[in-house]
Amino acid sequence: MWLYLAVLVGLYYLLRWYRERQVVSLLQDKFVFITGCDSGFGNLLARQLDLRGLRVLAACLTEQGAEQLRNQTSDRLETVILDVTKTESIAAAAEWVKERVGDRGLWGLVNNAGICTPMAPNEWLTKQDFVKMLDVNLLGMIEVTLSLLPLVRKARGRVVNVSSVMGRVSLFGGGYCMSKYGVEAFSDSLRRELSYFGVKVAMIEPGYFMTNMTSPEVFNGSLQASWDQASPEIKELYGEKFVADFMKTSNLLTPSWSGNLSLMTNCMEHALTSCHPRTRYSAGWDAKFFYLPVSYMPTFLVDLMMYWGAPRPAKAL
Repeated sequence: MWLYLAVLVGLYYLLRWYRERQVVSLLQDKFVFITGCDSGFGNLLARQLDLRGLRVLAACLTEQGAEQLRNQTSDRLETVILDVTKTESIAAAAEWVKERVGDRGLWGLVNNAGICTPMAPNEWLTKQDFVKMLDVNLLGMIEVTLSLLPLVRKARGRVVNVSSVMGRVSLFGGGYCMSKYGVEAFSDSLRRELSYFGVKVAMIEPGYFMTNMTSPEVFNGSLQASWDQASPEIKELYGEKFVADFMKTSNLLTPSWSGNLSLMTNCMEHALTSCHPRTRYSAGWDAKFFYLPVSYMPTFLVDLMMYWGAPRPAKAL
C-alpha cells in the first residue's frame, strides 16, 4: 500500500513539474505593468522580465527611482510615476498603460508596491498608523487592479498580487498583517470571478527578505518611533527592556538567504510566464518550512509559541 502511495505522489509531482515547465508563447509581444519599481522586488523583477524580452511598464514612486531603472534596462522598458494612495495618480497611470498596450491588452499586472512599517504592538499605534498601511498595501492595490482589469481581461492575462506569510499567520501587531490578510481575501475572490474570462490570479507569499524597507535599521527606527509616541501608561506596562528585546528578536529572525531577492522574483516571473501558474507561491525557505506549517497548526499551539517565545512586557501577569 505504501509503495502505491509513494508512486502516486511521485507521479503527481512529476506531472506538476512537467506542466509548470510549459512557457507562454510570444512573450516578446506581451506587456507587464509592475508597481513599486523604485527598489527591491519590483526593481529586480522589472530588470528580469526586460532581459526575457517582455514589454515592461514600470511604475515608480519617484522620478529618481524611474531614471535609475531606465539606466539599467533596455529601451523597451518604460516608466511612469505612480502613487497608489492617490486616485488621480492611478487614473493617469491607467490611461498611460492603455495608450501603450492598445488592442493587445495588458498581459500581466503585478501589484508589488507596499510598506511594512510601523510594525509594533497594537496599543503603541494610532488609527492613522493603520490607515497609512491599509491605504498602500490593500486599498491602493485594489484601486490599481480595478482600474486595469478591463485591459487584463482583454489579453486574458495574469494578476499577480504580492501578499506575505503574514497574510496567513499574524505574528505581529500593526496594520501589516491585516493588510496582507486583506490581499489574500481580495485575491481569492478575484481569482474565482475572473476564471470565467480566462484570467489567472496568483499570490506570492514571501518570508523575510532584506530590502530597503525591511532592513534592521528601518524596522528598529520605526519601532522606536512608535514607542516614543506611546502613552506613559503603555510605557510603564511594557518597559524599556521590552523594546530592546523586541529589536534583538527581529534581528535573530533574519535568515541567511534574505539578500537573495531572486527567490522571490523567480516566483513572480513564473506566475507571469508559465502556461500553468500556481495559485500561491511560498518564496523563501522560512516561508516553506516554518511560517506555512505554522499557519496550519491549531491556534492554541501558535498562541503558546508566541507567549513563550516573544518578548514579555514588564508588567505581564
